[in-house]
Amino acid sequence: MTFAEIIEKIDSFVWGPVMLVLLVGTGVILTVRLRFLPWRNLHYALKKTLSKEARKTQKGTGDISPFSALTTALAATIGTGNIVGVATAMVAGGPGALVWMLISACFGLTTKFSECMLAVKYREVNEKGEMSGGPMYTMKHAFRNKKIGGVLGWLFALFAVLASFGIGNMTQANSIASALQTTFSVPAELSGLVITVLAVIIITGGIKSISGVSQVVVPVMAIFYVIAGVIVLIGNIGNLPQGINMIFTMAFSVKAVGGGLCGTITASVMQALRFGVARGVFSNEAGMGSAAITASAARTESPAGQAYINMTGTFWDTMVVCTITGLAIASSGVLGTVNPATGKLYEGAELTIAAFNTVLNVNGYPLGGWLISIGIAMFAFSTILGWEYHGEKAFEYIFKTHKYNMIYRVVFSLVAFVGATTALDIVWNFSDIANALMVIPNLICMLALSKTVANEAFNYQKVIAAEREKGGIVMRKLHK
Repeated sequence: MTFAEIIEKIDSFVWGPVMLVLLVGTGVILTVRLRFLPWRNLHYALKKTLSKEARKTQKGTGDISPFSALTTALAATIGTGNIVGVATAMVAGGPGALVWMLISACFGLTTKFSECMLAVKYREVNEKGEMSGGPMYTMKHAFRNKKIGGVLGWLFALFAVLASFGIGNMTQANSIASALQTTFSVPAELSGLVITVLAVIIITGGIKSISGVSQVVVPVMAIFYVIAGVIVLIGNIGNLPQGINMIFTMAFSVKAVGGGLCGTITASVMQALRFGVARGVFSNEAGMGSAAITASAARTESPAGQAYINMTGTFWDTMVVCTITGLAIASSGVLGTVNPATGKLYEGAELTIAAFNTVLNVNGYPLGGWLISIGIAMFAFSTILGWEYHGEKAFEYIFKTHKYNMIYRVVFSLVAFVGATTALDIVWNFSDIANALMVIPNLICMLALSKTVANEAFNYQKVIAAEREKGGIVMRKLHK
């Protein structure tokens, strides 16, 4: 057995059923302990996220606005998983995988709320006056046994650094180069050079530069993609009811079923559950602890208040963007069909492109393919930016100083060129393993501190009640 095969087997094991049960199980436990508050307050959280207040930096302490903290975290999560990951799940697990992706995201709301709340509560200020936080700092400060907390925190930081270079950088750069080369015949070396130059310019400016770009690019590209997806759904509106029916039928079918709009694909509830949960976790990163690192940079007066804002990242990422992709594929009629160019089933980016091209193909011009390729490029580049900050703060934690951060930024940017121009199967699997290993100490941390999470959530409920009462008074006055 070769080294690459060993790494692949380890990757399959660490992201197997046990890990997925732990991730969703932790979300279930926390959701029940918090009495479903993250679900009950989702409307409040969305309203707070879209308010003018979230874009201001006058109140509280921190480096960037609450909205910028969210969009920087979203920059790292909204990526190829929303385009390629959904398509992969629907081929491997059937269209019913989309339902399980959404179910896991519901519990992911609570997981993300918990990890982000703890990160803000236990963050610290470094020598440069910047905020430093995340699961590693939570473990360092909140665990009664400082030795255990220190070891878990250091391990989390190590795995985060490794993952940042792999799944957060090299594989993303490779996705960009591949998409542009396939669709527009752009040489991989040119793509790598442009990615590296842009990364150096943005990343060396630190969190304020990264968040400044993210708060513009992320909403624009997400809205653009969703609008295009809705156009595809309208174009295939006749198939949409059958597509939705197929999604729910195959999500809960004990026996392997298929036919209809899913072509040759057959799947059972276990396949749908496995691949739906796995792709959902990859997409929104709830439970991995990465978003918590960015949340800790927010200027805020309340850990729970910022946690509600960052929690909506799972909503936007999975419940909006992934759902649009999934419905577009399910209603397109290309799922389970053969790509004439390869003689194989459409899968991955090819499947999403084919689905969008069923509507966005004007006079022979494959607008759907162009859109998806540009979307992959923008999504993946924003992921590079978001993951740089995650890795940088983990790097800072390991060395206990910010003095080497600029070295990390430059090296991180240069590594993107390598990713764009090199075959990366082994790097993908290795960084995938590091990503999974981040999850373990983070889940331990959240479960150990679940009482603290619950207390903060219950106390903040008084603030929510007061804000609602104030809003009600204003509305009553307006009606008078």
